[in-house]
Amino acid sequence: MNDFSAAPVAQDHPASIADLVARRYRNGGTLLPDIAAPAIETILSHRSIRRYLLEPLAPGVLELLAAAAQSAPTTSNLQAYSIVAVEDPVRKARLAELAAPNRHILTAPLLLLFVADLARMRSITKATNRAGDGLDYVESFLVAAIDAALAAEATIIAAESIGLGTCLIGGMRNYPAEVAAEVGLPPEAVVVFGLTVGVPDLTAGEDIKPRLPQSIVLHRERYAPAPATELGAYNATLRTFQTEQNMPLIDWTEQVGNRIGTAAALKGRDTLAETLRGLGFGLK
Repeated sequence: MNDFSAAPVAQDHPASIADLVARRYRNGGTLLPDIAAPAIETILSHRSIRRYLLEPLAPGVLELLAAAAQSAPTTSNLQAYSIVAVEDPVRKARLAELAAPNRHILTAPLLLLFVADLARMRSITKATNRAGDGLDYVESFLVAAIDAALAAEATIIAAESIGLGTCLIGGMRNYPAEVAAEVGLPPEAVVVFGLTVGVPDLTAGEDIKPRLPQSIVLHRERYAPAPATELGAYNATLRTFQTEQNMPLIDWTEQVGNRIGTAAALKGRDTLAETLRGLGFGLK
């Protein structure tokens, strides 16, 4: 299971792209081209994995995933991100506490921290006698965060294509200054999220989570508000999934409201702009 030829996480799923799309939306009426595309099958089979087998990753896997990450698109080839690989159990435990309640950080053999990194470009501008004023604006931070996100998605696809499981950890933004200190980041660098990587425990039965129907997300030519009936239908679909997975039952619309309804619901991230300035970002 640990070598580069390992079967993908979705090995127990139907191979047909049409079947995988049907599982993603819980419908059977989507018209799709009749093609075979392993990369698309891997993407459509994605599910967050929070239970891992106690198996180390094979030698070279980290470097392979880094190569996949660096193959992602990047704004103007600035490559404004870095990746910190954390394997030390003690450091992972400290990071797990900062990102609580993401306890699966402890069992995953690898935690990747994706860093919005303007520090490298700052040093380059100084070395080339440039002012680097452009780094002081929100645009530059946005570029770095987007570059990090694109690199992470490429990493996820690569990991899952060789049989590994992953889960993004947004909780790394709960205490960004403390996380930065833990891994020794310089000014103008911050972890925007983490990614656990490991051999999935498939006995946990984690299934493909249904997404919003395309009628809500996909707009043609001009934006159109989501019909209330479509949102209601998605609430019902997600409740079916929650029942199957023995999860607490809650409508998606209610979950959205709970997650962003108050500043307190942001779990400390309501002060993120102030924290980022404290870490050296200009954000003009």
